[in-house]
Order: sequence, then C-alpha cells, then structure tokens
Amino acid sequence: MPCKSQPGEPAPPPCSSRPTEPPASSPNSPRGLLTDAQFNDVRATVLDNNPGMEPEMGTRLVIEALKFVAAASLFPMVRIAPTREVDEGWHALILHTHLYASLCSRLGRTVHHYPERPDQSRHDPEVLTRTVALIEQAGYTPDAELWTGPERSLVTVAASCSHTPVPGGCGPINPGGCATHGGGDGE
Repeated sequence: MPCKSQPGEPAPPPCSSRPTEPPASSPNSPRGLLTDAQFNDVRATVLDNNPGMEPEMGTRLVIEALKFVAAASLFPMVRIAPTREVDEGWHALILHTHLYASLCSRLGRTVHHYPERPDQSRHDPEVLTRTVALIEQAGYTPDAELWTGPERSLVTVAASCSHTPVPGGCGPINPGGCATHGGGDGE
C-alpha cells in the first residue's frame, strides 16, 4: 500500500515500518491471550520497571512476549530465545504469577525461564532467526524492530539477562540439557 495518496484518492492510513496487529478480538492477536485488564497490568509492570519508557513501547514489548511464549509452548523441542527487549515483557508476564500460570495452562505447557547474565559474545543470530520463524509459524507477525541482535537494540530495558541456545542458558531451555521449554507434561 502506498504511503502517499494520489490526486483525487482518499488519504491512506499513516505509514509504519512495523506490522499492525489484528484486533485483540481476532484469534490471531496475541492481545487476545489476556483480558484488557490483565494486559494493562502487565504493561504497567514493564513501564514501572523502565521509567521514561513510552506506553506504546511497553505495549509492543508485552505483545512480543506473548507471541514468544505462545511459540515456545507450540514448539517445545526447538531452541529459541527472546531478545533482551522482548525478555522485559516476558519478565513482566512472569511477575504476574497467577496470570502467567493460567496463560501457560491455556497454551498447553509452562514456558520456564532460566536466567543467565548478559554476555554479547554468546549471542547466536541463528536463534533469533529461528525464534522469529516459529513465531510466524504460530500465526503471528513479529515486530521486526524488536527482534534484532544486542548490537541493534531499539530501546534500553531493565531486564538484565541474556538468552543463549546452550542448555543451562537463559530462556526456555531446560538446564537438564534436553532443550525443551519445560517438558512434554505441561510443566
């Protein structure tokens, strides 16, 4: 769709480099995984942990975290990890323990988080590529600006852990070495 209207045509919607999300009521919207009140509570946690962050950025981080958790639950045997920015939204979800447990239950399994201190030398771009592909396979459109490597971060966040594809690393990788997101038994 062009970003500029032609003479005699109605003006197009504002241009954006980011994909627009389907309405929250749509089955393909990650927003539909939470009620509005739950979503707003999680976003408030992101904003509280990141003073000065714009509310729209907090919204984007929570939406991407929901996509990540949904993909991790659908593909439990694949090594994936969020970016540090998306991890901020995931942390906020986890802090709402009852909400997170309920979300994971509805998704069919608990997506566990194993923290590891940041170390840019462990960054594996293939993991992000794989993660984005699985989010797409799960039926979502990733916000490409939030799925870049650590050298191209869009926003500074409070989350202070890194995600690596090695067992024992941060993310949904089981430290037992089986690279699952919590096993096949929903735990």
